[in-house]
Amino acid sequence: MTMLTRSLGNSGPQVSALGLGCMGMSALYGEADRTESVATIHAALEAGVTLLDTGDFYAMGHNEMLIGEALRAAPAARREQALVSVKFGALRGPDGSWLGYDGRPAAVKSFAAYSLQRLGVDHIDVYRIARLDPDVPIEETVGAIAELVEKGYVRHIGLSEVGAGTIRRAAATAPVSDLQIEYSLISRGIEDEILPTTRELGIGITAYGVLSRGLISGHFTADRQLGAGDFRAMSPRFQGDNLRHNLDLVEALRKIAAQKGVSVAQIAIAWVLSRGEDIVPLVGARRRDRLTEALGALDVTLEPADLAAIEEAVPAGAAAGERYPAAQMAHLES
Repeated sequence: MTMLTRSLGNSGPQVSALGLGCMGMSALYGEADRTESVATIHAALEAGVTLLDTGDFYAMGHNEMLIGEALRAAPAARREQALVSVKFGALRGPDGSWLGYDGRPAAVKSFAAYSLQRLGVDHIDVYRIARLDPDVPIEETVGAIAELVEKGYVRHIGLSEVGAGTIRRAAATAPVSDLQIEYSLISRGIEDEILPTTRELGIGITAYGVLSRGLISGHFTADRQLGAGDFRAMSPRFQGDNLRHNLDLVEALRKIAAQKGVSVAQIAIAWVLSRGEDIVPLVGARRRDRLTEALGALDVTLEPADLAAIEEAVPAGAAAGERYPAAQMAHLES
């Protein structure tokens, strides 16, 4: 297996070509097995994966504590190679409800203090607000992270789900290493303005949702029953005619994957990898077998003819339905 190394922007760290998104081990995708989750993190580290992504609001701190547990139990060499990316700022109620976002400087520093404790580390490698706080200028939020960098509590400043204008303002305040944003075959909105902006400024991309929450993994079926706690039960792309249309796209992709002798998930991840050395896909594997499949994408070479066939099968804008429910779309910048 080939393990490429990529950089999170001009000012960011060198990381493995794939990162592990750990959210699903704690929340939003139904029940997860804690033992298997820890084993999956260990398997990722053993395979050379260095980037672990989380958020302090994923199950109200559960995900950070899970990663902390996994890191403590990992061999020292593997633990030292791990780079942890943390999103903050999303406010939650005791019932799990979403209460908005807080990017005030004092809140930024308070969130960081709790994350350091839950993770059991002395610094966070990449720190970013999960969504823009509409009531706080991004310059104030990024400035607070920059102060944490100066004091050694944070190594690199990141952004998440913001538009080109906000990226420029943030980068003018302090060096920004990375933008985390959704990017996949069926979520290509960054290509028009955001990706050119990050490339102009030397900012890397951490791409989440590369399998569109399992929709284009090749494993999701139209008759799958989703629990009440599963985000996909409310996601427009997983509803009714939208789902049937999107799964037709998957079947078209499956034919191309079969010709290559790889899985649908592998060709979908390989497509994201092919988009540039400045893009690091996050895979949301919760089990070791899914992790192994995802890592296999590193050995998939897409020739120009393959990329043309993929574009024909799943052209830009082909997906049916928005990537989030309307209330959550309102918090995203394009």
